[in-house]
Amino acid sequence: MKGKKFYFKAASALALSGILLAGCGGGTDEGSSDKNKDAASGDKVTIDIFQNKVEFKTQFEDLVAQYEEENPNVDINVKTVGGGTDYAPVLKSSFSAGEDINIFNVTGPQDVLDYKEYLTDLADTKAADAALEGTLATVEDGEKILGLPVNQEGYGLVYNKRIFKEAGIDPASIQSYDDLEKAVKTLDSKKDELGIEAVFALPGKEAWVLGDHLANAFLADEFDHSVVNSFNADTVKFEKGDEMKRFLDLQNDYSVQPVLSLDYSQQVEEYFSLERVAMIQQGNWIYPSVEQMDEEVAQNIGILPIPVEGYEGSIPVGVSSYWAVNGQADEAEVKAAKDFLDWMYTSDTGKEAVLTSFKFIPAYEGYDTEKIADPLSKDVYRYSSEGKTIGWIFAGYPSNPWGTGVAGPNMQKYLDGGMTWDEVEADSIKQWEDKRK
Repeated sequence: MKGKKFYFKAASALALSGILLAGCGGGTDEGSSDKNKDAASGDKVTIDIFQNKVEFKTQFEDLVAQYEEENPNVDINVKTVGGGTDYAPVLKSSFSAGEDINIFNVTGPQDVLDYKEYLTDLADTKAADAALEGTLATVEDGEKILGLPVNQEGYGLVYNKRIFKEAGIDPASIQSYDDLEKAVKTLDSKKDELGIEAVFALPGKEAWVLGDHLANAFLADEFDHSVVNSFNADTVKFEKGDEMKRFLDLQNDYSVQPVLSLDYSQQVEEYFSLERVAMIQQGNWIYPSVEQMDEEVAQNIGILPIPVEGYEGSIPVGVSSYWAVNGQADEAEVKAAKDFLDWMYTSDTGKEAVLTSFKFIPAYEGYDTEKIADPLSKDVYRYSSEGKTIGWIFAGYPSNPWGTGVAGPNMQKYLDGGMTWDEVEADSIKQWEDKRK
């Protein structure tokens, strides 16, 4: 991949061969299903995809249907789990139950270890060869490539440009926490004339919004913005814990209530897309949902930075997840799965869908980035091109999982009055260390 440029700050150039265990994937399961026998006999091959991005579910299924038309010997089933349902435990239980899964998502080095027995090497795919430099660092095991990046994403405070303009607020002036707090108070003081119910809609019900995304912004500096460093760390210190607390408090204090009953779909569809709030903590992945609700609103939104001292004007950016292929399936299914992923990311039809239908920021070369279709993705691309990024280190959190199983729930208890912030930090640190022993 020499010469390719990864415009977003790479997680790390460190090789994971010392981290990952050898011998991943490959071969045929002796207990193969009738589906596998059909594939071996030359009949139609069926691929089962278990994926985690609810935001592009419809668009993805449309592309799958197009692929099936062009390849009548392949049937593809798509199961989508995400949004208000945590993907990781459902995936784990699905494998335990022996469900047919050919293509699934992993998020980082811990998932690579947890699913090592299923992962097949994707180094021979066209997509792996086209991946931008730095995007494969967390899924490499020596010469093996055990995942293909889904896309690149960024998040911050997604805001409504019309509301900000009517409030007399210049988004470009918001860099620091003080800038943000001033804007929030202005918006709050003009709620009636702006026609909004609150400044924010904080989905406190979603542990991933709190424990993964919010925490990540303030923890990244401890690990030099590297997912590999995060994965190798025996402890976390919450060096910017006070900043994390005040950012959470600000959202909670000026949010639609009760936040602990507010989920992702309500946040995005019921409040933000209907212009009942001015901004929400989310990323460019919400654009398709907003567009489906109101195309005019969707064209007038942007992303503000998360106020982290020392990284003013920056947003977290990285590879959200990777496609993995189950190497225990029949050989014909493994080949068909690889062929589909190659087609999606390297064919003209697939690349057009990635840019204009999925609204993705591609993690592969050969794309016309001038065609990045929506304002949120354009903002993310601008931040990254200017080097104004914060690391995507939550993929290196301890497993079981620490973000949605520890930090997020602790923050929820804090919001509910069941824990002090000092207790949130102390318990989160202890459980990080316990999980790494």
